[in-house]
Amino acid sequence: MFAIIEDSGRQFKVSPGTELAVDLRDDLEAGSDVVFDRILLANGGGASLIGAPVINGASISATVVDPFFKGPKLEVQKFTRRKNTRSHTGHRQKYLIVKIGEFNIPGLEIVEKPAETAAAEE
Repeated sequence: MFAIIEDSGRQFKVSPGTELAVDLRDDLEAGSDVVFDRILLANGGGASLIGAPVINGASISATVVDPFFKGPKLEVQKFTRRKNTRSHTGHRQKYLIVKIGEFNIPGLEIVEKPAETAAAEE
């Protein structure tokens, strides 16, 4: 079972239980819920549902794991030869780490079980 979601102009492939780094939202704390409602594609193991451009009424809930995570530092250096011109700037993107939870997709036939529930039943 997986889905393709869109958040902040980027697309992510998610399954239940996976952790995902999305752009920072200032008003959230650890343990709070986030709902993604722009689902582009969903697959339950059998047939897929494809949105045009999104699936109507579909949503995926997630829980905030880390409300403030910094990405790798990017350093930009500019240099012009023979002109004694140099500049240096840096940037660290800030992210929000979420753990994908429940899928709520109307009309999706789920054939396979998520990995977490299959391991718990054995």
